[in-house]
Amino acid sequence: MSGVGQDYPVIRGAGRDGEPVAGETSRHRLTVVSGPSGVGKSSVVGELRKLEPDIYFSVSVTTRKPRPGEVDGSHYHFVGHDEFERLIEGGRLLEWAEFAGNRYGTPREPVERALAEGRPAVLEIELQGARQVRAAMPEARLVMLMPPSWEELVGRLTGRGTESEAAVAARLAEAERELAAAGEFDERVVNADVRTAAERLLDLITGGDISATELMDDTEHHE
Repeated sequence: MSGVGQDYPVIRGAGRDGEPVAGETSRHRLTVVSGPSGVGKSSVVGELRKLEPDIYFSVSVTTRKPRPGEVDGSHYHFVGHDEFERLIEGGRLLEWAEFAGNRYGTPREPVERALAEGRPAVLEIELQGARQVRAAMPEARLVMLMPPSWEELVGRLTGRGTESEAAVAARLAEAERELAAAGEFDERVVNADVRTAAERLLDLITGGDISATELMDDTEHHE
């Protein structure tokens, strides 16, 4: 494993007791990016990396086996089930979830360290994880990435052509549930264009004043 098991200094007040990191500002806070499958989270976050490399992008820890081409510490921190359980018991994960028999989580200490160093931090996670981060670190900013329309999202998911009708139907049902939770988020950014969405997200992270209403103009995911 790379990085997760290291003894990073614990930064007090970074969500363990609901208080922000000392010296934290709107520019130096945790931003959580979430959204339904097919909305383009990875593409937007990838573009954000190019726009502002100094942002700390969290690397998740997982119990699943590496896939060809994946690098430990870059794509994921790969650990065994026993080590993952120790991370949970030690309170060293901001959030975690289980999918298809494998566990995924966000290491707490590297995020706290980045914030203490004055770097904004970004997590790209699912709704369940975003809710856990809200509970663990209330000062975090939650951003929901939205599709231009419900029809556009349906087209993206069905256009892949790599899954059965049942699998697509399940993804759509989950997407509808996630979009219904948009009101739980502090901001909503529409991904009609990857570059534009990344620029708007960067503006939020670095202190720009973009209102959710402005971003959602003429964007209703479904009636």
